[in-house]
Amino acid sequence: MTEILTQAALLILAGTLWNAFRIGGQDPQLLRRAIGDLVYFLLLPALVLSVLWSAPLGLDSLRIAAVAAAGVVAGLLLAGLWYAWRGTPQHRTGALVLAAAFPNATYLGLPVLEHTFGPWARSIAIQYDLFACTPLLLSVGILLARNYGNHDETEPVWQTLLKVPPLWAALAAIGLNLGEVARPEWLAGLLEMTGSAVIPLMLFALGLSLRWDPAAARRLPTVVPVLLIQLALMPLLIWGLGRAVGLSGDTLAGVVLEAAMPSMVLGMVLCDRFGLDTSLYAIAVTLGTALSLLTLPLWFGLLL
Repeated sequence: MTEILTQAALLILAGTLWNAFRIGGQDPQLLRRAIGDLVYFLLLPALVLSVLWSAPLGLDSLRIAAVAAAGVVAGLLLAGLWYAWRGTPQHRTGALVLAAAFPNATYLGLPVLEHTFGPWARSIAIQYDLFACTPLLLSVGILLARNYGNHDETEPVWQTLLKVPPLWAALAAIGLNLGEVARPEWLAGLLEMTGSAVIPLMLFALGLSLRWDPAAARRLPTVVPVLLIQLALMPLLIWGLGRAVGLSGDTLAGVVLEAAMPSMVLGMVLCDRFGLDTSLYAIAVTLGTALSLLTLPLWFGLLL
């Protein structure tokens, strides 16, 4: 695990330095959005189709989805109750609740699981994300962001879900998988080649997304509960829930590591869209990503 985390850290660092020094003279955030669109609309659907078409789908898939959903809901409740008790302003509470609940399950979780357990573990990351985290983010997450934010949004949640290409790819892959449709060799190669670009590009884009607020030290106490929930409480909860529903071995370990991932970057998009405290969310992502390079090996050691 140390090797893949080092590689991931270097790619993230490359993106951070690119952002800091504006290499090429262009706005790094325009580059980040371009990479994000490329991955979101083309590369990630190809990866999802490649992995889920041939992955074993059964009771463990339902268990992974159920446990992941329970983790997200627990994160929402814990953070929501804590910040309500502390009397945190609404626009900050919304950002912090999203940061506490939704892990970076695919863009950081997938490479960690693949290099730790092997290519088969990619399906754990994708199922954890697309069967639970992403649908909840684009439904419950949006509803919460609307409630805490100050932006009037009229589009129904179901319409938002219909606009997610990776979810369509997942549905297609499940249908092809359960229908036992043979995958042509040329298509398998094309999907594999296209999907292989997801990990390095998104780790680099993650680095482009990280930014440090000069007032971060003063705001650190506000972010600490998010870090505790994401990096400590969630994996502990998922470990217990996973064992309770029958997950075991490397599958259980993979699910726990997914729960131990830092906050997903996509949450910043919701913060911008609904008038939440984007800079506070960015601090949570930056600190969580840095700390996860230390906490993930600790969790892996406990799971062995």
